[in-house]
Amino acid sequence: NPPGCDVAELPRRWPWAIRGFRWYFRRYVRKSFHAVRLAKAGAAFPPADEPVLIVLNHPAWWDPLVGVVLSSAYAGRDQFAAIDAAALTQYRIFGRLGFVGVDTTSLRGAANFLKIGETILSEPNRVFWVTAQGRFADVRERPLNLRSGVGHLAARLSRGVVVPLALEYAFWEERTPEALARYGDPIRVADHPGLDGKAW
Repeated sequence: NPPGCDVAELPRRWPWAIRGFRWYFRRYVRKSFHAVRLAKAGAAFPPADEPVLIVLNHPAWWDPLVGVVLSSAYAGRDQFAAIDAAALTQYRIFGRLGFVGVDTTSLRGAANFLKIGETILSEPNRVFWVTAQGRFADVRERPLNLRSGVGHLAARLSRGVVVPLALEYAFWEERTPEALARYGDPIRVADHPGLDGKAW
């Protein structure tokens, strides 16, 4: 961390639990969906020499489980994800999987989110998954109404890559739905110096 940086305490992750839950969630998602499809036209995931902030929409309860499935492609990185603080209190085991609680109802919670995010993204081999809408939202909703926290977090970074991720769930010809995912073009922080939170 840079000198003078206010460092947050991160959850102590259990690698064996992460491997076990990833295996369990993959089986659970496999039973619940006809397929999880990652668009071939999506951008390639950036190399591991910079921290990555993945910014995704939040269309359904399934998002964290599908995220765990997608995260297996980057299992060599230290991964963290934002979750509602109340939910983390209810499901404490999630903390051992790298989930960090965020209170979206107060200024103190917003400040804590920025502190946690900066701490996570201070190391090059880390990934931080954030549902930028901060609530469940229909994929057709326009404008997207992203919460300001993710933009302010990106503006505070001196290095890193911001990667957009779109999720959607659709019923087609099968009894179970399809989970659809597509990564957008990575945005390197270094290529956009001086952008404020609103611009991000």
